[in-house]
Amino acid sequence: MMLLSTNPPDFVLEYHEALTKEKELQFIEKYENDSDVDIQAYVISFKMKQAKYELLPWNKVKVFNRYKNRLDKLIAIYGNNIHLRYVRLVIQENVPSFLNYNSDIEKDKAFLIKMMNHKDKVDYMDAYIVKNTSI
Repeated sequence: MMLLSTNPPDFVLEYHEALTKEKELQFIEKYENDSDVDIQAYVISFKMKQAKYELLPWNKVKVFNRYKNRLDKLIAIYGNNIHLRYVRLVIQENVPSFLNYNSDIEKDKAFLIKMMNHKDKVDYMDAYIVKNTSI
């Protein structure tokens, strides 16, 4: 029998509590070298977000695209990872349209809705998905 967890792991809690650039950087530093794909989803998300703190527009795009490509590569390998798909949906729904990062919104929404409709060890994600996306 699989144990169902309703408590999010620390990295999920810390990610959602990091509301400043400094907290985001602390999160990156703490988890950057962790090889867990679930954790890497959030690290990459914050690295993408650092683009907004760049001064020059082309640097913003360069930083964003570097980590967008890394996130998309991970999703190509681990397509059934709820953390990767959640992070990508949150990003796609919140970045400016000129970045053209919105082609997977419907696919990610369908995947996340499917995941929410059955009991599993990541049920703690359901509340975050509802709160932070358009689902």
